[in-house]
Amino acid sequence: MTASTQREGVVFGARLRELREQRGETQRSLAEAAGFPHPYINEMEHGRKVPSLTTLIRLAVALDCEVTDLVDVFNGRDLRKLIPKRG
Repeated sequence: MTASTQREGVVFGARLRELREQRGETQRSLAEAAGFPHPYINEMEHGRKVPSLTTLIRLAVALDCEVTDLVDVFNGRDLRKLIPKRG
């Protein structure tokens, strides 16, 4: 993980990549279907961008899945480890 990645972004990005590949989509085809520039999908899959709720909804529609399918990867994890410590 580099300084430009976020822990939760890395976890989410791996799940996004998994769902995209299961559905036979390329980053480019997913970006087009969701209405994003291609680099944005790449940035999310590498943990450099963390999606907003609106983005999650657009991805779920493009992937023909539930929003929960995108975020269920966080269930059962120690979420405290994903949040940077303050001060």
